[in-house]
Amino acid sequence: MRPRLLDLCCKAGGASVGYARAGFEVVGVDIDPQPHFPFEFHQGDALTYPLEGFDAYHASPPCQAYSMAGQQWRAKGIEYPDLIGQTRELLKATGLPYVIENVLGAPLLNPVKLNGAMFGMRVRRTRLFETSFSMPLILCPKEERSSFRTGRPVREGDIVTPVGHFSNVPYIKRQMGIDWMTAAELSQAIPPAYTEFIGKYLLSAVMSKCYNRSI
Repeated sequence: MRPRLLDLCCKAGGASVGYARAGFEVVGVDIDPQPHFPFEFHQGDALTYPLEGFDAYHASPPCQAYSMAGQQWRAKGIEYPDLIGQTRELLKATGLPYVIENVLGAPLLNPVKLNGAMFGMRVRRTRLFETSFSMPLILCPKEERSSFRTGRPVREGDIVTPVGHFSNVPYIKRQMGIDWMTAAELSQAIPPAYTEFIGKYLLSAVMSKCYNRSI
């Protein structure tokens, strides 16, 4: 029987698919409807959803408070909620292993950094992962500069940052290892390869019950 993982703020399931490939039965929760989520899904608030009945947890709290994309709106005085601290306390209280994912600049504790270059993707999407269990030292390769230029379609071989409106969606899907999402969903997605990598260590922690790392 596969261990069960609850993916909070799951969106369309990029992280969830990675965990499923790593060996978990995944259930997703998001405050918005997610019609393309590929596993069992429940619409609800991640901060109040019941956490009982699972062996591990992943959470991707909203990133607008820290992301470069949200910078222009923060400069105009728009305030975004910082939910990482609340999420961390909820997950720590379960006593079970967890992962919290977010963008560069987010206040995660001792995070692992992963990017597209590590997995041979021509996609710039660096993400941080705070884990409650031990991870090996990871030397994340340097990303190449984006070769996409405004005013022309995305071409085969381009290195791109899939945010906002972008062309050549099939190319982005292939690069990210995602074939079930819309362009809008891709712009918020974590490539499954990231959480498949993290998930193998998470699965080992669940099986061995060695997940009491001090953060």
